[in-house]
Amino acid sequence: MPTRAFSDLLPKILPSVPGCPQPLAIQHARDAAIRVCERTLAWRYAQPKFQLLPGVFDYEYQKPVDTEVYAVFRVLVNDSPLEVLTLEQALDAYPEWADIYSGEDPSELWSLTPPSYMGSDVYDETEFNPGSPFVLPDSIVAKAAQPRSVTQLSPDRYLVLPLPDAEDTYTVRMFYALRPTRTAVGMDQVVLSEIEEAVVHAALQQLLVMPGVAWNDRELASYHAKQALYATTERRARANLMAGRGTVSARFPKFA
Repeated sequence: MPTRAFSDLLPKILPSVPGCPQPLAIQHARDAAIRVCERTLAWRYAQPKFQLLPGVFDYEYQKPVDTEVYAVFRVLVNDSPLEVLTLEQALDAYPEWADIYSGEDPSELWSLTPPSYMGSDVYDETEFNPGSPFVLPDSIVAKAAQPRSVTQLSPDRYLVLPLPDAEDTYTVRMFYALRPTRTAVGMDQVVLSEIEEAVVHAALQQLLVMPGVAWNDRELASYHAKQALYATTERRARANLMAGRGTVSARFPKFA
């Protein structure tokens, strides 16, 4: 995924804030990009498919580096959508959600699997070629079932509930909106180019109201605030509509 640095926006920012240090302008450009991404949900990402592990409910978002998940659009398991719950709803519906491996000790997970031959005193191809087949103990999935819901516990982790069982292979597809982290030096090139106008205006809005600086100009800040709001609203609508075009039609009621 090609990235574009926030410093690329400096030629559009610095002329309006003469004397502003470049690092400060870049910082405000990044902060503005975060706000615009939050309000427009324009940075959308489809996480690569993966399979749930039996008895494991806690997973980490597989997202691009220097990004955070801000909003989840949809989570599909075997092409069926999961219900998105708040944490409180998840706690009420699944009070034992924190019992990974059905509350069993993790060592129980491998208790039925034959030991590895690594470290054996005897070397021959018969011993070392075949691997030890993994055997899942029934106790690990004693409280498990088909996943039906998803909730978020922290900004980088989510929970699939109830515990996935071993009766089927559960393939997950996720779609969510991203935002840059507070330490990112850039973001997706296509997305930044799409929201560039809103980011520049939002950055200037904050820079121009800084107290005690030579470039302070509240009248100009008010102008950029209006432009930032307009551009952000337009990009939000554009992100929702995407490349399609909505149509409006009217249908008259039939009379007997």
